[in-house]
Amino acid sequence: MAHVNYDVVEHDGGFAYKVGDVFSENFPTHQAAHEAAISAAQRQQVAGESEAIQYQDNRGEWHEELARGGDRPHTDVEDTLEE
Repeated sequence: MAHVNYDVVEHDGGFAYKVGDVFSENFPTHQAAHEAAISAAQRQQVAGESEAIQYQDNRGEWHEELARGGDRPHTDVEDTLEE
């Protein structure tokens, strides 16, 4: 099973979470970014209907495939900024 890690980081004068090299929107506070990362990680695990998806890879190429609704990754939130 796949694993997705959400890292809370300082970014662009504020805070964000990132997955791999992709950053979320910017948040004004560390707490807001942390809560958004937890919310995103929880939503990632919710099963749904199987459906066609489109996504862009790290080279900018678009792909389409069938995503099985019950095939959800394990998720974690890492926050080294926590005190």
